[in-house]
Amino acid sequence: MSNARVKQWAQFARFWWLFDAKWQHPKGIAEKVKLYLMGKHKPIYHPFSDCGDQVVIINTRHVAMKGDEWFRKKFRHHTGYPRGFSEWPAWVVQDQDPTKVVWKYIYHSIPQKPQRSTIIERLHLFPDEEVPPDIMKNVAAQMRQLRPVPKTLSEYTNEEIDNFPRLFEWPDEYIIKPDRPVSIKAA
Repeated sequence: MSNARVKQWAQFARFWWLFDAKWQHPKGIAEKVKLYLMGKHKPIYHPFSDCGDQVVIINTRHVAMKGDEWFRKKFRHHTGYPRGFSEWPAWVVQDQDPTKVVWKYIYHSIPQKPQRSTIIERLHLFPDEEVPPDIMKNVAAQMRQLRPVPKTLSEYTNEEIDNFPRLFEWPDEYIIKPDRPVSIKAA
């Protein structure tokens, strides 16, 4: 007996994916995560079917933007009433709620259609690595990050630092030694 029927029904099941947002750009996160939320990564995808998966995003507090984008990017809101317009830079929104910047990028990357609110309900955001155990027990797979996160200098051992290849060695006459006085020649 073939297990093709089991594989077919596995496509309809909702997977739980984990994504680490540390040092990733929110726009890139949104473009990648929306495919999983909408179900576009599945072969059974159809625009009118609701076959998306659940996505858990951790470390939203540590997202990264290029240059002065934290100051230039503005999030706008209008209540619909006169003088109801408000505009906030990204760094203010991030300080108020560490998950809001990522949520807004993902929300606006999903096309405006009636299923948008049900699609966004499958998104679970956490500012740090602490995830409730009832959510973590459902996670089945992890999405690959957009860019690898480099290790900090404190994460390297002294042996790894000493064995790191040097670009060049400083000559002895260029090293300032504390026992010799430094003479500065006036031009």
